[in-house]
Amino acid sequence: MIAIIATAVYIGLIPSSPSQDSAPILRLKTSVETQIAADYPRLDALYKQLHRSPELSLQEEKTAARLAAELREVGYTVTEKVGGHGIVGVLKNGSGPTVMIRTDMDGLPVAEQTGLPYASKVRAKDPQGNDVGVMHACGHDAHMASWVGTARALAALKDKWKGTVVLVGQPAEEIGAGAPAMLKDGLFTRFPKPDYALALHVFPLAHGLVGLAEGPVLAGSDSVDITVYGLGGHGASPHQAIDPIVLAARIILDLQTLVSRETNPTDAAVVTVGSIHGGTKHNIIPNEVQLQLTVRSRKESVRKHLLDGIHRIAKAAAIGARAPEPMIRVRTDQGAPPTINDSALNTRLTALFQAALGKDRVVDFPPIMGAEDFAYYGRAGVPCYMYRLGMYAPDRVRESQQEGGKQLPGNHNDQFAPVPEPTIKTGVLTMTLAALSLLNPPKSP
Repeated sequence: MIAIIATAVYIGLIPSSPSQDSAPILRLKTSVETQIAADYPRLDALYKQLHRSPELSLQEEKTAARLAAELREVGYTVTEKVGGHGIVGVLKNGSGPTVMIRTDMDGLPVAEQTGLPYASKVRAKDPQGNDVGVMHACGHDAHMASWVGTARALAALKDKWKGTVVLVGQPAEEIGAGAPAMLKDGLFTRFPKPDYALALHVFPLAHGLVGLAEGPVLAGSDSVDITVYGLGGHGASPHQAIDPIVLAARIILDLQTLVSRETNPTDAAVVTVGSIHGGTKHNIIPNEVQLQLTVRSRKESVRKHLLDGIHRIAKAAAIGARAPEPMIRVRTDQGAPPTINDSALNTRLTALFQAALGKDRVVDFPPIMGAEDFAYYGRAGVPCYMYRLGMYAPDRVRESQQEGGKQLPGNHNDQFAPVPEPTIKTGVLTMTLAALSLLNPPKSP
């Protein structure tokens, strides 16, 4: 940690104290803003095109091709089909650190209701074969536009840095499968392994603000499938059946005690049943019911207790109802460990963003129970940092904070709609400056 912070001071981009001259970073800011101004009409068009044409997880073929073309145009060496539809763009510029910048690419099975002129009307088949609306309801379109803007800015400002930039367009973030798939396909062996990995994520803050924090900023996530078995029969003769719907209801209620009565109140934990499916008709007791759960935690001990408890509660309920033992599967293809922001990077980027944006635009961001497969890159030994990017008009945010104010649509909501221009411009500015602060400046002749 000490060595990293010392390097930040040495290269002249991060003030060693609040009183140090911040002219070098402000000069970089001016250069980056000039580039953003030139690129913004293109980025706005890209954002709206991506917004109106989202693709589900593992289906991001056209999105990936568009991003690959954007990188090639400004000189990146691009490899496609890494871990599925993942893309990797590499820009080498002499000797120095390697900085990775990741964007996610997938949309969600949400039918958009924003009413925007560029709203998505896309429909697609989900993995179960259901016809679903598709929407960028988590801001991945804004992430991609900011990512492309950063790629273009770094390519245009090659005289300001030395090292290697690795741009990663990652599929399947929404199901937690993209990062492990890209790592398994050689992301850190076929390509330069980064010294640092960066990402941003839009969130219902006022645009122009960035939210920073260190440590476990996002929870670990597990997806659990439970098949509750019973004995089918006629709805008019429940005594001749074992009703898996009643059994599933008992399990759902008992699962809530894992958090409310079995977990230390100071430990973060969530057990949510997000899906229940069973039965076909009013008067038929089915043979089985399907439950889908999301389980969130920040500690491995809490995670183990929750998963063990799910098995215990489901099996006990089946025994009590004289039902067959339920089938419980913890999905290894959907989930992520906790996202942990590197402490030294937090110190470094806090000072950087305060100098570039002003202290009033850099806010503390408390941990939340959302999850991100960006965490896997940290697990692979790379210092990682993800920060929050504001996306709503400030007056709308203030209104939502007043008593009785209208709640802002959050991530995964069908009304989720970032304000593009301030959001993307701030995303490009902050991510470009963050990358420049980690890359070595060229030596004076």
